[in-house]
Amino acid sequence: MSKGPVSSTGASLENGRPIVFRHGLVLTMNNATEVLHDADVLVVDGVISAVGPRLEAPNDALEIDARGGIIMPGMIDTHRHMWQTAMRGYGADWTLSQYFVWYYLQHGKTFRPQDIYAGNLLSAIEAIDAGVTTTVDWSHGLQTVEHADAAVDALEEVPGRFVLAYGNIQAGPWEWSASPEFRDFHRRRIDGRGDMLGFQMAFDVTGDPEFPEKAAFEVARELGVPVTTHAGVWGATGDDSIRLMHEHGFMNSDTIYVHASSLSDDSYQRIAATGGSASVSTESEESAGQGYPSSWKLRQYDIPVSMSMDTSVWFSGDLFAAMRSTVGADRVREHFEAQNKAETVTHLQLRCEEVVNWATRGGSKALGLDAKIGSLEVGKRADVVLLKNDDSPVMFPIVNPYGHVVFQAGRGDVHTVVIDGRVVKHEHALVDSSLAKARESVSATVEFLQSELGDETWREGMYPEVPQRKIHENPYTYTTYDAGDAAWKKND
Repeated sequence: MSKGPVSSTGASLENGRPIVFRHGLVLTMNNATEVLHDADVLVVDGVISAVGPRLEAPNDALEIDARGGIIMPGMIDTHRHMWQTAMRGYGADWTLSQYFVWYYLQHGKTFRPQDIYAGNLLSAIEAIDAGVTTTVDWSHGLQTVEHADAAVDALEEVPGRFVLAYGNIQAGPWEWSASPEFRDFHRRRIDGRGDMLGFQMAFDVTGDPEFPEKAAFEVARELGVPVTTHAGVWGATGDDSIRLMHEHGFMNSDTIYVHASSLSDDSYQRIAATGGSASVSTESEESAGQGYPSSWKLRQYDIPVSMSMDTSVWFSGDLFAAMRSTVGADRVREHFEAQNKAETVTHLQLRCEEVVNWATRGGSKALGLDAKIGSLEVGKRADVVLLKNDDSPVMFPIVNPYGHVVFQAGRGDVHTVVIDGRVVKHEHALVDSSLAKARESVSATVEFLQSELGDETWREGMYPEVPQRKIHENPYTYTTYDAGDAAWKKND
């Protein structure tokens, strides 16, 4: 009788079986940030039971050879619009304004519940494939409770750890949060589910002096759930938004401020004083226009940071790219600020170790799950990732492990992923994946949306007009070149 899925070598991957990673380089990400060489990680009953060299393991344990690889905690994404993955890459050349027009004002309302389901299913599979074991579904396409049910249906099909951040960009948060249908949904689908399916309320504060969002904050407080909000988004949510939240007492330690760019020092001080954290989506901030990626500014106020990738309608769906782009943006700003003062940076402030921490512990702390996940420590739930690729010239030598994770490794190097003690990816292959179903569902969604919009509108949305470029005259041109006869001519 079959005991469930098996690896390519025939090893049983039965859920609940003890697991031991052998002879790996372990990034514990504990408070001492210990790095253990030639060490093991033992998982029993979904919990990390031991970390160290030459561990004794139960006879029936699945042994995973981690030699030549890096064992690290699962990564955590604190802001991903999962429903939009059904349109992967469509908005690659958008600005934030074009994104707002397409999703908020025009075509986002076209999405049916089954389209939310399709995007969520593909995005959830993509996340675990890339070593992201916990993902916040910043689900602001929930126009009806049926859309919300479809979002959760998809998340429950994938053996990952998720947080549904409930939102609806087609209505004011004071409207949808007050409906009896919303409260019934929370009771039916979320309440009492545990940390495999968490919950947040996701909405933005426009800065309206009347502060209509107050009603939604009060619902969140009544339900005892955190709020996640896009803050410091150029032209949309700025200092007035932060001030209103602060003056009305709705800024606290479980509030997550997404982007947190283009804010004043006063706003950063309010966030720091109330203990909130920021979710930095550097790929998005670099391209879309929310403001300069904020990690360099957040560090000045010691505001906790977590990482996120925002949306696959534009950007990559993995945190390797997020870490890499964040280091680049932060460091270039450090050099730029120094050079503007005729100074030279000789020692960088932001190190790769800190960025890996943001991608793991930063997320677990922001979500209130640090006692359970985020590091490889005895007693924590086993969310474990092995980076190993014997067929890649990039995965050796591993000299600086933090630098290797940030600058060298990628999603193709994710060998094994364990979530809550369950093997969900092994030997570079997903285990019991719904990928074929996701492909079919997403194909139907793309076909539907393209049909609804029509070919011309579909193409115009994907390829926005390119502004005319102004070419400046170069005063240092000393010759002219006639491409017609390929002859050099002297200037007059």
